[in-house]
Amino acid sequence: MSASTAHEQKRTAKRAGLGAFIGSTIEWFDFYIYGTASALVFDEVFFPELEGPVGTLVAFATFWVGFLARPLGGIVFGHFGDRLGRKKTLVITLLMMGISTTLIGLLPGYATIGVAAPIILVAIRMVQGIGLGGEWGGSVLIASEHAPKGKSILYGAFAQQGSPVGNTLSTVSFLVISRLPDDDFVSWGWRIPFLASAVLVFVGLFVRMKVTESPAMAKAIETRKVSKLPLTEVLRTQPMLIVLGIGACTIGLSATYFKSTFALSWATTSLDFDRSSFLTIILVANVLQVCVQPFGAVLATRMKSMTRAVCVMLLPEVVLMPLMFILISTENYALAMIGVAVATVPHCLYYAALAGMLASRFPANVRYTGISLCYQLCGTILGGTTPIVGQSLLNWTGSITAVICYAVFQVVLTLGCMILILRRPDHDETAGEGDEATAPADRPTANAATTVTTAG
Repeated sequence: MSASTAHEQKRTAKRAGLGAFIGSTIEWFDFYIYGTASALVFDEVFFPELEGPVGTLVAFATFWVGFLARPLGGIVFGHFGDRLGRKKTLVITLLMMGISTTLIGLLPGYATIGVAAPIILVAIRMVQGIGLGGEWGGSVLIASEHAPKGKSILYGAFAQQGSPVGNTLSTVSFLVISRLPDDDFVSWGWRIPFLASAVLVFVGLFVRMKVTESPAMAKAIETRKVSKLPLTEVLRTQPMLIVLGIGACTIGLSATYFKSTFALSWATTSLDFDRSSFLTIILVANVLQVCVQPFGAVLATRMKSMTRAVCVMLLPEVVLMPLMFILISTENYALAMIGVAVATVPHCLYYAALAGMLASRFPANVRYTGISLCYQLCGTILGGTTPIVGQSLLNWTGSITAVICYAVFQVVLTLGCMILILRRPDHDETAGEGDEATAPADRPTANAATTVTTAG
């Protein structure tokens, strides 16, 4: 390969990583502002006849509707992404998310149009969920499949970084408007982040249109190795991997909703925190996640055993997640901030490496569908239900202990499933042919480790 060709490939890979990062940031911003709004204001705007914890629970149920729709998005866009290419689907999903989010910002409340308001809200939330369901897998693959040899986990982390950045932007936007008087916040202030999404979508589209199709997908199309029915094929050939993948995604998804949705509601309704104070706590944790998360991908790539890396990342969460709830329950601002911040580190390190580790276990021709099913079904069954289950356990027992036990269960489930996944064959085509492509599943190739080390 000539120096000019290598340089151009590196530029293309960086452009793909940037496109994945910016696009996923915008789409996660859209998704997270809904979660924040459901914790703070949707019960008053769309469900005013349901008071107290019941109204909050129903608002969280509409939040979950987006997760309910995400597997459908993963199936539909996974099908076309595995047959026609990653880039086209990513443009469509970005538009779906942006338009849906803007419409929520324009939607009249229950006081204006009655029961039609929550019905329309749920319908729009479903469209939003379908869009995000197709977004995640495409963003991960457009970045990781463009990556140089041995760096697929690192480049997959570009797409993963969009989640904490989008969450941070969401928290900042609500932190600013939460300083409005309560009447203004409820009547119009909460709409500002939703309407601002329209501007962000144009930025995302501009960047994404410049990204080329991934080499692995382009090769599959050229050699006519695309699957006619990716969903059928992946369910027939990889059923156990799908099940394990659902479990392996669990705490990577649910931890965010434990702290930024459930804990936000719990702290501002049952405990003595106001909106601005706890949003500031979440913001500090999100900024920490933005800074720390990329090191998870570096850790997974550099350590000789990926299984050991996963244990190093996740085992501390068994202690730190309960500690977070305990420190929040003290109602001490400083202690709560420390608790949320330290509990953020383990799962964010793991989340950075999750996409690359999971994607490499699926063949390229069904990879989009495979990883989308794992991630989105996990979101529906375990991640998106976190606020509902947490609030239900709290209502039922009157104690945070049951919620803590549920959180620890999710950490253990995640760890066990990922360890089993790492024992399966590595299909990562970006590692090249021959011995590199068939390296032991639990260990990166020597070339991969050398490349990352020298890149610093």
